[in-house]
Amino acid sequence: MSRIALTPELQHEYQRLFATCVIRPERTAEVEEWVDAVMADRDRYRAVGRRLNVPWFVVAVLHEADTGRDFTVHLHNGDPLTERTRHLPDGRPVEGEPPFTWEDSAADALCLHHFDQWPDWSIAGILFKLEGHSGWSYRLHRPDVLSPYLWNFSTHYHQGKYVADDVWNETAVAQRCGAAVLLRRLAERDLIEFAGDGESAHGPLLRYAETETSPWVEALQQFLNTLPGIYLKVDGRAGPRTSAALHKLTGRYLLGDPRDSDTKLLVDFDLTLITGKLG
Repeated sequence: MSRIALTPELQHEYQRLFATCVIRPERTAEVEEWVDAVMADRDRYRAVGRRLNVPWFVVAVLHEADTGRDFTVHLHNGDPLTERTRHLPDGRPVEGEPPFTWEDSAADALCLHHFDQWPDWSIAGILFKLEGHSGWSYRLHRPDVLSPYLWNFSTHYHQGKYVADDVWNETAVAQRCGAAVLLRRLAERDLIEFAGDGESAHGPLLRYAETETSPWVEALQQFLNTLPGIYLKVDGRAGPRTSAALHKLTGRYLLGDPRDSDTKLLVDFDLTLITGKLG
């Protein structure tokens, strides 16, 4: 059982971090090269994902994060496919005989870590599962440093890492690209979709709502603060000041803002129809 629960607060955090994830300029070419390479091998990842009902891109980022996209080794721990794993977890896969195909070994590794039983493939659900897979040490013991397993190569991570079990190095820097960063670039290139993307059950992602918080509103507020003459508190609440700032940029208020004349006309029209039917 996970030591951390995917609470609404944690979901909000993952959504906010993903929405504000910016790839470092000096790492852009490296990330692009990875995306091109992984798209060339997408069918191999799809073959594994279909067996287990796991999105192919989750298999792909795990392959990079855990073994550097090496198709000659076990996804479990990097041991060669020519025999069963010798290091922890040792003796995998249990079924079959070596040499193993990468696909068979990868499916075994994902089942071992219960990816085949995971029900939530939203961006928050994926990041929670990936962070738990790598370990909760950063969140539990170094909350000031976001896990490089997720965020390396982005502005969310700078330095500091565990160089061995329970051995912390303040100046060490992770080497491989973070899994969330890879997912972010795949999404930016419109190559993947997450469960729950698009409009929510309650309407558009951005709408006037003074008492609710949203990672998408928070990301909007951060952007609006980069414009001249706009100074917003970044709190994720789409109240009158955030709506007014959007109006300054676009000439339109947030949907649902009482000052939005189009919204008011639509409401008046609906009320006319309702009262006409009732009359």
